[in-house]
Amino acid sequence: MRVLDLTDELARQGARLLVGLGADVVRVDDDLTGPERLHWHAGKKLAQADLDALAQEADVVLESGPVAQLRGLRADGTSRWPDAVHVVVTPFGLTGPRRDWLGGDLVLASAGGMTWLGGKPGGPPEPPPREQACQLAGAHGAIAALLGVLSGTGQLIDVSAQEAVAATLETGALAWIHAGRVPVRNGGVYEHVAHRIFEAADGYVAGGYSGSERMWTGLRDWLAEEGEAGDLLDERFADQVVRWAERPHVDTVITRFVAKRTAREVAEQGRARALPWAEVTPPAELAGNPQLRDRRFFVSVDGTEDAGFPWDAPGLPRPVTLSALTEGTWTSAPGRPRPAKTRPLDGVRVLDLTWVLAGPYATKILAEHGADVVKVESKHRHDPTRFSTSMRLRPGAGPDDSGYFLNFNRGKRSVALNLRTPEGQEILRELAARCDVVVENFSPGVLAKWGLDHESLRSINPRAILVSMSGVGHSGPWRTAVTFADTLAAMSGLSAETADPGEPPTGLAFGLGDMVAANAAVLGALDLLVRGEGGHVDLSQLEAMAATMGPAVLGSPRSTPHGVYPAAGDDRWVAIAPQDETQWAALRTLAGLPPEETDALAAWTRPQDAEALAARLQAAGVAAAVVATGRDLVQDEHLAERGFYERLDHPIAGAVLHEGIVARLTATPGALTSPAPLLGQHTEPVLRELLGFDDDRLAALRAAGITE
Repeated sequence: MRVLDLTDELARQGARLLVGLGADVVRVDDDLTGPERLHWHAGKKLAQADLDALAQEADVVLESGPVAQLRGLRADGTSRWPDAVHVVVTPFGLTGPRRDWLGGDLVLASAGGMTWLGGKPGGPPEPPPREQACQLAGAHGAIAALLGVLSGTGQLIDVSAQEAVAATLETGALAWIHAGRVPVRNGGVYEHVAHRIFEAADGYVAGGYSGSERMWTGLRDWLAEEGEAGDLLDERFADQVVRWAERPHVDTVITRFVAKRTAREVAEQGRARALPWAEVTPPAELAGNPQLRDRRFFVSVDGTEDAGFPWDAPGLPRPVTLSALTEGTWTSAPGRPRPAKTRPLDGVRVLDLTWVLAGPYATKILAEHGADVVKVESKHRHDPTRFSTSMRLRPGAGPDDSGYFLNFNRGKRSVALNLRTPEGQEILRELAARCDVVVENFSPGVLAKWGLDHESLRSINPRAILVSMSGVGHSGPWRTAVTFADTLAAMSGLSAETADPGEPPTGLAFGLGDMVAANAAVLGALDLLVRGEGGHVDLSQLEAMAATMGPAVLGSPRSTPHGVYPAAGDDRWVAIAPQDETQWAALRTLAGLPPEETDALAAWTRPQDAEALAARLQAAGVAAAVVATGRDLVQDEHLAERGFYERLDHPIAGAVLHEGIVARLTATPGALTSPAPLLGQHTEPVLRELLGFDDDRLAALRAAGITE
């Protein structure tokens, strides 16, 4: 696949991910130096040819930047290169009242709602480190590129970086949609699962006790063996509701336990006991991680070791060596023509064996763009997003109208199968034989017990794509590790960088790692669909997160955001990030500051309305945005005009807003076609349609408890 890379910081990660998938990528700009150049442009070629000539030879043009600076956009808003898949990533999208606003990572993390979720109680909001907003936008740009190729139609694709972030907040906006509540900054303590960062004797660990009941009983037994369980052995703590209500007390007991041990000891014992605990590792120490080493995660760029790519699989091998940016042009042939489709994934059937967040987020994206997603679930294996009261968000909600589940499972069909039974497993194999893609996030080895590992699947469905989304991959010394979003962030180096100087790390209070991994899983599946090949995408969620550390492994210092400043009102903030000397001068003029004075900026912003101030700054050419809460996003006039939040009618919940589609394909647009299913809502229709089961067979399955 020939890709013309016209990206800036907004979508560099997208071009890099396409390099990792084997695309032939050409740039026309040599815009970086040092470690940044080595990381972002490795594996690409630098061409001095005419831009229009290059674009006409490309399968994909991936472009990013402010709307006014786009080279491929005509004055009427159409593409200069209509025969190519032309993906445009801009700060706020190509339409809407803020289409001309400026923004880098801090502004977009703030406008998209991510900054609000970080930081300490009572302190200013803080964005995640390592330019995660821009990297999310880039990943969605890469997804858009592959969707465009699969559509068989040259077209312009609009990706808003703000929306890429707003679709990645876990409950950040959903809490407002379903409960009229805004999550507050709490120093990295997860609000809906009992996970956080604890201080060890010599460092920090991430962990907790949510998820399956074994996460609690295993931790309790560990504490008991060491004689440090205290009153947690009381029978009342066997009740999840009681544990949740008394979480501060439970956390205090665990804090004392962890503080007596080294971080490595806690992490190693956690892995040995299959419990979700991990050491908070600085990025500079990633190179010593035995799991990443064993799986050959790192890539050598002209002899210098850098972070690698999220996937490794038969038929989808990631590069282990790359060359730095060198002059040249494409050596590959143009991609082959494809039949045009109404939506890119029309005719693709996906068997969804995932739960919680990472897997459902990935299959949600596939469903949006036309895939028929058949979700297998059961009352015998409780998905916490259906069954855990802390994750339902909606007051009084039950398993069928959990707000969390509704958002991430719209557009799917639900088949209830008890996979603890041989007959349930046999039906699962029959379904897999009739699907194009199987997505799973079980622990390594589970599918093999059911006869659905890659070799077994290939024997019954040679062209099937199996996407495995385990925590650390299906191979390596840590392959059995149990992971949550917080432990993945800890292992990847990201949590360590949330520490202010001289302060402990706070980590992240939402599942960013899950959604980063989901985007990578989608890319792996789409790439094999583009190639028309079956294969096994062995995605490591740890590697997906580590791949977003930018040039950290190379020793590049993290970028320092320009600043979040107080505004008028209770806990209102504005992000201000001048991107060059011209913007700094405009800001100083507007604020009435002398050239050498910037410390007084907070005094100038504090009495001003955040929205009015952001608009005033943008009008003066200074990148700025309100630090948006979930409420701000849902009520945002720009997002409303773009139709980002879409309403679907659910049979129990009624009319409910959902986070919308990020990749806006102009010729073959995606769609939210149906609300999330009730548990087992489509069991009988699917088994009739795909497997030909008759009334007698279905009745027998019901009577035996197989379809529940």
